[in-house]
Amino acid sequence: MGRFVFLALLGMLCLISKGFSTNLERLMDNVLVLRVRNIDGSKVPVPLSCGEAFQNEQVTWKKNGVPQPGLQGNYIQVTVQEWGGGNYTCHQGPEGPTLNYTVIMVQLEPDNRTVILEPRSHEQDYIQCLTRNYRGLFHCSWSRSVERSDATVLLVKGHRNHEPVLCEVESSGSGMRCRDNVCPYEEERHRISLTVYMRSVYRLEAYTKVFFLREIVTPGPFPHLHLNGSVFKWDYPESWEKPCSFFSLLFHVKVVRNGEDCHSNNPLDEKNISKTEYPIDPIIIKPKRFVFCLRAQDKHTEGPWSHWSHCTMAIRCIL
Repeated sequence: MGRFVFLALLGMLCLISKGFSTNLERLMDNVLVLRVRNIDGSKVPVPLSCGEAFQNEQVTWKKNGVPQPGLQGNYIQVTVQEWGGGNYTCHQGPEGPTLNYTVIMVQLEPDNRTVILEPRSHEQDYIQCLTRNYRGLFHCSWSRSVERSDATVLLVKGHRNHEPVLCEVESSGSGMRCRDNVCPYEEERHRISLTVYMRSVYRLEAYTKVFFLREIVTPGPFPHLHLNGSVFKWDYPESWEKPCSFFSLLFHVKVVRNGEDCHSNNPLDEKNISKTEYPIDPIIIKPKRFVFCLRAQDKHTEGPWSHWSHCTMAIRCIL
């Protein structure tokens, strides 16, 4: 009976309250999300229950540890004003132990106006993900805004075609490591979907990223990049998939003047090649007065390019 009454109360929240469109959703155990379209001056009633097991108990309530004398009983209704969510705990009598709790978070809809994370690119991409191969392990990162530097991850939801993708948030709170159970040799037919719920006090924002692994696979640095006579040579990245005949790379070679970096738009020489060596043309380039630059991408998927590795003055190589 108690469960039916509480679900009926939740249903009542799909309403228009004083001109503000709202809805209420249970995001996870003990966490309710109140979604509102306009936050300024909003006042929304929210039903709470201590639990069916405490139907006949003398129940009192606290908000963020502060007693609320006007709130008593197993089923109550609180008013959430603007961002005024909170942690509501129910107790066995005024000084009794905690019986249960419910955290109310507030999320602005439909645009999910973001203030917690900073965009990482011109495309307003807030989460960036990267992996060095197709084994299913990848890393995602984000940047919190200065005003919300204390924001934390409340929940991460990940899946690919209804199969879960498990993620572990790093202790820094600025990234996570995820695992997708995928065979490297299979063609990807479904994208990975990740939603990160960021919390700042009782404000909630959801950030979603959807992608194929092939769109984030970025080759690592090149071991043994060196000059042998007049030929530059290197090996495939140690983290790259094998056999290399199946997971082929396309290499982008660029030669720039000494003192310029690899992003120069005025190279002395530039080509895309498949071999792991490149002869330097002595007619075009004076010995020891140039910078040799190298990066790579998956040859078959044309995924993202790796970071540049380079050798300066044909002597010192930086990976």
